[in-house]
Amino acid sequence: MRVIEVAAFGGPEVLALTEAPEPVPGPDEVVVEVSVADVLWVETMIRRGQGGEYFPVRPPYRPGVGVAGTVGAVGAGVDPGWIGRRVVTRTDERGGYLERAVVPAEGLVPVPDGVSLPAAAALLHDGTTAFGLLDLVPVRPGDHVLVTAAAGGLGVVLVQEVRARGGFVVAAARGAAKLDALRRLGADVVVDYAEPDWTLRVRATTDGPHVVFDGAGGDYGRAAFDLVRDGGRFSAHGTPAGEFAVPAAEAARARGITVTGIGDVQFTPEQARRHLRAALDATAAGRIAPLVGQTFPLHRAADAHRAIEERAAIGKTLLTV
Repeated sequence: MRVIEVAAFGGPEVLALTEAPEPVPGPDEVVVEVSVADVLWVETMIRRGQGGEYFPVRPPYRPGVGVAGTVGAVGAGVDPGWIGRRVVTRTDERGGYLERAVVPAEGLVPVPDGVSLPAAAALLHDGTTAFGLLDLVPVRPGDHVLVTAAAGGLGVVLVQEVRARGGFVVAAARGAAKLDALRRLGADVVVDYAEPDWTLRVRATTDGPHVVFDGAGGDYGRAAFDLVRDGGRFSAHGTPAGEFAVPAAEAARARGITVTGIGDVQFTPEQARRHLRAALDATAAGRIAPLVGQTFPLHRAADAHRAIEERAAIGKTLLTV
């Protein structure tokens, strides 16, 4: 079967298409015939050799940590009724940029009727994280909520679900195309944080947000923390603009701001599946719709990484197999 492998850290060109033996499921495992593979920003960091403190990956390795597809075979101890069912699942260290994935049967999540496999793949991590964050950082009706990196896969889910829960959403992103997409998704206010006065616009609109979901990090995240009103909530979970923007504990304490970081969204497998099921159910009900902005065939995995790194991607990036 075809699979993408990384022999050494480097640029997108290190994502090499190669052949591997056909997988065979062991006891309590299944083979998933992959239709779509999830592609994450953090995977571009790992490929460059960054983020080792949080993601201790070493070459050679297979990138990708989740897929959606159809169960093609089952191992001993697995109900054969799974065969032919549409599922979404994590693949973790086994890799996800491939044609067939062997995974534990216990990790399978059925895809509801009315939800496409690309939508399910788009929600595997971003939907899980969004619904997990909203458990940790609850939004009350009438709350003013700032979402940075709002046009990314996670951001667009947060924008829609916060609106569904009665929040007033200020969505921050870069560029007209991303802002237009966020308007269509229901953001109350959109702000281009490439503009030097973007924080002034947020203050004028919200008088300080009650909640910030910072998916950007770096200088944008630090500026977003300064916007939170005293007694508010701040989630520092993103890094595309730099490191996680976790504020100094003393600064947060002095203003009564509750802070959550990346460590708070390292869910147990059962917690992750629960949040994923909630995101899938919300999609099946028409409450949210993941935004798949671009797809690439498996052999163009390098182009998928380039699109993400060059900030050319809107919403979710997927590989089709």
